[in-house]
Amino acid sequence: MQRPFSGSPFSDTTKGILQLCAGMLILPILDVFAKLLGGRLDPIEVSLMRFVMQSALMAPFVIYLRLWHIPEGTFWLQAARGVMLAIATVFFFAALQHLPMAEAIAIFFVQPIILTILSVLFLGETIRARRIAAIVFGMVGTMIILQPSLIIFGTAALLPLGSSVSMAVYMVLTRKLAGTVPAYQMQFLVGISSVSVLGFVMIIGAIFDIPGTAFLMPNLQEFGWIIFMGLAATIGHIFIVWAARHAAATVLAPFQYVEIVGATTLGFLVFGDVPALSTIIGVTIIILSGVYLFHRERKATLAETRLRQSTGR
Repeated sequence: MQRPFSGSPFSDTTKGILQLCAGMLILPILDVFAKLLGGRLDPIEVSLMRFVMQSALMAPFVIYLRLWHIPEGTFWLQAARGVMLAIATVFFFAALQHLPMAEAIAIFFVQPIILTILSVLFLGETIRARRIAAIVFGMVGTMIILQPSLIIFGTAALLPLGSSVSMAVYMVLTRKLAGTVPAYQMQFLVGISSVSVLGFVMIIGAIFDIPGTAFLMPNLQEFGWIIFMGLAATIGHIFIVWAARHAAATVLAPFQYVEIVGATTLGFLVFGDVPALSTIIGVTIIILSGVYLFHRERKATLAETRLRQSTGR
């Protein structure tokens, strides 16, 4: 009997897609707690707490598995990955203070197009016509959601765009390091480097009295939110690292749209954000484009496996 992930129907590519979808459904939980914390704390402090928690959660795994050795030539890439994620996080947490979750995520999702372009340019990945079509249809859905947002929220809508650029670079670096660096080490070092850069910014901000860099001691409830935020962030990004190990970034890019589904649902359940008709239509298009690409990738992988078996390779 064939195991679900051992045969051709569930190849590494399929596993990577499923892992990414899992990560994308978990990450909106992080956004919920970040939005709650942002009611009193500045985005930089919320981001700092998020990465402090990630570092603390990953440290036991690094210690137990003895993952102290950093593969040669990867230190600065891992540090850069942390800086990019820190920037993306601060921009997005700031956006959550001005925009509903669904709108913020929708604007952010110009990122898969940026990721696809960067992956072709810097990773040498190839892109099939169907992947392009899936990304285009996903973007059509995103634009249907986005349309009223720029008019309503103005320049605040630029914050998710800044986050999307940084996140695309982060994903490219993740793909470049995946398979070379253990997932737990990657997440520990990204946490440490993010804490370092954000801590430095807060120190400089305190010295020069820069707005948005103040530190306020979290209360008991906020500490609980910080813990759950850290758990969601850590688990979600581990799934992303696992996904990047199994599938090309250009394949994974369209499936990041799944995050919009989770963000829209949680935005309604937690904050009472009722999705507009345009949001519902846009999310439906996004889901259909992802399901179509998932089906095509499975068929393509099955055909490639049969070809290898027939040629004895």
